[in-house]
Amino acid sequence: MRNDFSAIIVEDGTGADDGVVTITMNRPEKKNAASGVMWEELRESFRLIAILNNHRAVIITGAGGAFCSGADLWGDGPDDGRNRHGLSNMDTISDLALALHRMPMPVIAKVRGVAAGAGMNLALGCDLIVASENARFSEIFAKRGLSIDFGGSWVLPRLIGMHKAKELALFADIIDAQEAKELGLVNRVVADDQLDEFVANWARRLAAGPPIALAQTKRLLTNSFSMTMAGALDAEAAAQTINFTTKDTAEAIRSFVEKREPKFEGR
Repeated sequence: MRNDFSAIIVEDGTGADDGVVTITMNRPEKKNAASGVMWEELRESFRLIAILNNHRAVIITGAGGAFCSGADLWGDGPDDGRNRHGLSNMDTISDLALALHRMPMPVIAKVRGVAAGAGMNLALGCDLIVASENARFSEIFAKRGLSIDFGGSWVLPRLIGMHKAKELALFADIIDAQEAKELGLVNRVVADDQLDEFVANWARRLAAGPPIALAQTKRLLTNSFSMTMAGALDAEAAAQTINFTTKDTAEAIRSFVEKREPKFEGR
């Protein structure tokens, strides 16, 4: 994995956290507002992580007590994207959203502080969201004269229904972590001083799971809204057929018989 990123930090877990990779958006002076450089680096890191089989789970978070306050509309120097065609900039963001969507391993958003605009939708694009009790969320676009992006128009109504999605997007109100949980936007809300260990524990559990089976389950659930029941059953049958050819499924059955924890290798 590259270690020369300038706007993000990518850390591979070691020891107890082996198989867990953490991506930290690192512009705390701007509440991790995403510059053109950050978008490019996130896209590159997602693509690299997706092809390395030693990565079993991913945590995405922000530095300095904020998750991500959205796109940096004021720019970040000559490479911030302001001199590029608007559609080119949006292509980068769209590619990034798809790269996140297509990562085979489970991805957890660890949210402290603000997650707004594209930052909120980056979190919603993850498979699981754990929020600190001080987290707050906003589809802030309308207050900036913009329309929703980073896949929010696709993800948001699927999570909370069309009318509530329109309320959040059209009014651009800020909601706290507890309301986000009640709406179904986040999985858990925990005390801020417990957030790191809670997310680390979830990531370790996911990293210890069967990578091929988890990747297929993730894909089946993600694709479910665009499939018929018959299509979903066919996709499940194909996935299960693949699972039964893997060493991991054999190990799971053997460990059950031997009354021990399985050791999955992703093969």
